[in-house]
Amino acid sequence: MKKSKLPGDNISLKTKKSEDPLIMDWINAQTNLMDSLRYLIEQEIVQQGIRNLQAVVPVERNVLAAVTTLLPQFGLEERSTFEQLIEDSEDAQAKEELAKELDDELVEGDIEAWV
Repeated sequence: MKKSKLPGDNISLKTKKSEDPLIMDWINAQTNLMDSLRYLIEQEIVQQGIRNLQAVVPVERNVLAAVTTLLPQFGLEERSTFEQLIEDSEDAQAKEELAKELDDELVEGDIEAWV
């Protein structure tokens, strides 16, 4: 049985030589990798509780392959993909917020001003 980790203990991580470029982009985009991983762990605990992910995660998986395959179709390069996807997401969110603001102005505005 492995030794339980205690607060302040070191943990070691090693990427695979064949690591997906999107994973490497994500890792390299972090200013504080441990805090980012901690946040993901917190989200997992909130959503699923404490469990051994190895009992539910398939050994062979290719979740990111679809994203990587579709990138050239949208004119995106494989590297820096994470930043591009975030930027696209932020653009869509900004457009939604602007549309809501405009809609709110129309509701709150003077109807006579519309004519």
